[in-house]
Amino acid sequence: MSILTERESSRSPLIGAPAAAADLPAPAPHTAAELTALIGLLTLPKARIGTVAIGHSRDAASRDAAEAFAAAWTARGGTVLTTVSWPETAASWLRPAHRLAAQIPDAWVMAAAPLGLAQLARRLRHSTDWDPARTYAFASLQDSRVPALAGDDVLHGLRGATADGDTWHVRHRWVTTHLRAEVSE
Repeated sequence: MSILTERESSRSPLIGAPAAAADLPAPAPHTAAELTALIGLLTLPKARIGTVAIGHSRDAASRDAAEAFAAAWTARGGTVLTTVSWPETAASWLRPAHRLAAQIPDAWVMAAAPLGLAQLARRLRHSTDWDPARTYAFASLQDSRVPALAGDDVLHGLRGATADGDTWHVRHRWVTTHLRAEVSE
């Protein structure tokens, strides 16, 4: 391993120029259709998801969405192992990343502002066993700029619900929306 390669592998995964993400919208309040679609993704017949870890930004919309999801999930008999919040800007997301991945849930659920989630996801991929393919998110993260901001395949496999109850997924740097009619066929 060369010195340059060694330095790159130990470098903090912080996004270098968060100003590039300044035009990303703040999370909007979640909708009932969005929450129902998100629960639906987690309860598909072959999903076998019983335990979740919930992560959220500290803004009011993300916090409310996380609380609503936790209430709906536990009402269905599911278990919330932990709920972790993080700031939009920080020197490191190591502490929230480790707290979110400390227990091994069946899935992770994210309600967050785009920049904070991109920063946290980079730390999760760099420092934990977190798997974006086992992660589900609210509509605020459906923006195709989020996987581009997070970097190569950091969010590959992430799935979520739109505000109107459709679903979406990330494949590499692309976000594809699936209309309910497409899903039920």
